[in-house]
Amino acid sequence: MTELDARGLICPLPVLKARKALKNVAVGEILAVLATDPGAPKDFEHFCATTGSELVGVEQLADHARIEIRRLV
Repeated sequence: MTELDARGLICPLPVLKARKALKNVAVGEILAVLATDPGAPKDFEHFCATTGSELVGVEQLADHARIEIRRLV
């Protein structure tokens, strides 16, 4: 599993950095994005729906969200 720390970044930077990071993740593997932007979980739902990635899960922690995305293509 690859982890991307996007804490402190605001939309659209977490999604843009995740798009770039997914290129280095093998098909079938998971990218975990750590984000403090309150809109990030919703942004990643849309991102996955439009890019053919799978939103594996969103975990809301005390100070950030952990968003797991599986690369499908």
